[in-house]
Amino acid sequence: MPLTRPDILFIMTDQQRFDTIAALGNPHIYTPNIDRLVQRGIAFSNAYATCPVCVAARYMIRTGCEPATTRVFSNAKADPVAGQPVQMEARCGPYLGRVMSGLDYRTFGIGKFHTYPWDEDVGYETLWRSEETYHPPKREGDDYGAWLAREHPEFDFLEQPMGERSEMYYLPQRSPLPAELGTEWWMADRAVEEIAKSDDARPFFGFISFVGPHPPLAPPIPFNRMYDPDRMPEAALGKLEEDHLDEEIPYMRYAVWGNAINATLTKIVKARYYGEITYLDHCFGRILDAIEARPNSEYTLVCFFSDHGDLLGDHHGWQKQNFFEAACRVPFLLSWPSTLPAGTIRNELISLADLFGIATQAGGECQLREGMDVLKMLRGECTPREYLLGMVEVPGSHNFKVMVLTDEWKYIFMANGGREQLFNRRRDQNELSNCISSAPGIRNDLYAMAVRSCRTPGAIDALNGDKFRAFPFRRRPLRRIYQFDRSRGVLGFPDKPEDALQSFDRARLKPVK
Repeated sequence: MPLTRPDILFIMTDQQRFDTIAALGNPHIYTPNIDRLVQRGIAFSNAYATCPVCVAARYMIRTGCEPATTRVFSNAKADPVAGQPVQMEARCGPYLGRVMSGLDYRTFGIGKFHTYPWDEDVGYETLWRSEETYHPPKREGDDYGAWLAREHPEFDFLEQPMGERSEMYYLPQRSPLPAELGTEWWMADRAVEEIAKSDDARPFFGFISFVGPHPPLAPPIPFNRMYDPDRMPEAALGKLEEDHLDEEIPYMRYAVWGNAINATLTKIVKARYYGEITYLDHCFGRILDAIEARPNSEYTLVCFFSDHGDLLGDHHGWQKQNFFEAACRVPFLLSWPSTLPAGTIRNELISLADLFGIATQAGGECQLREGMDVLKMLRGECTPREYLLGMVEVPGSHNFKVMVLTDEWKYIFMANGGREQLFNRRRDQNELSNCISSAPGIRNDLYAMAVRSCRTPGAIDALNGDKFRAFPFRRRPLRRIYQFDRSRGVLGFPDKPEDALQSFDRARLKPVK
């Protein structure tokens, strides 16, 4: 360990699959700056979002606690169980930004934090927000949205400057903004400014949370035309009835208009997704340059990760909130040249909850909460975890599901219908062959492990004695997700087409002051 505490920078992307880094084996994508970080440190090949959905993953990261404690099992918060404090920080402890400030770090947060309420205090001394959607009554509370309107009013007419959502969610688009005005570029500008500050003797802890490559997939010129769709890898498809055992997948496929996407369009969408990642990589490169330009940059700890992945057409589905690898496995890179080896790949099981311990251990006062001490493990001073447990949806509810992951196997139980999946991770990396019938002993062992792990106050409602609660299978009523600019009063499609012109005509006829 260095004598002085390191500067620490966490960089998170949104909805980036684990298999989207050139240096880690994807020959179809161009990620020179993420590759630099791979070469600068350690890549963990078995890192997972144990609750692979935006809000739940973010609360895990900022609290260091798993969903049974945060009570966030989806993009909504569940009520605490008996005995748990109502407030999140009372239940889990102070948020990571607040803890690092208490350790005498200069703290800053930049980007998407996706909290409820949307403007929740997440504990950073300096905070620059750029959320993916704008909240009523005005968008001035969003720092990026306000900056774009103030500095570039010619683009203020845009309702969705990051690309159109709703029915366009998974349709290939081009950004309505030039690259240097996009939110990722703006975040990189803010990060470079914060990293360069020299008027504070404290080390810094920074958290940069990119919006991309989360849909809509609208990379700016020239990133929108970097990838030929015909050269994109094929989607991994199993039998439809097996891929859709998790009812969440066909439900969400309909909700985001994924049922309109054929095999050819899937490749076009993937090409734009890769374009988003390369744009993000380009912006990240400027941040990495700023780090490496600092004196003693080898003492800076950089951690790069994502909150979850995206099926992106695999298993006849889109989105996340399921336990297929494409949705729950994430990139996870850790670089600290003065302390950790470079160009190394590790296979231990890693959870997003471990990030809390990485930051606080490096900062001089380790708080593990419900994670593992990764830095101590890398020094050979503690054993790796034997398994990971994942949960989605509230324990005891119809849509609850649980995952147990070991080095060799993945077991998934779904309360909806009592359905099960078992995959051999070594022999079946695309998860196309369900081994529930062929490996009953493995199934029983992992089922029992999952039951034992759920005997905690926040998860015990999933159990009925020594078994998981199961419910008769049901399909949820299909519905679409509508995401318009609520800050301007746009809530959805109008009942009558002509209704959409009312506000347009009022604005056009408004007298000029």
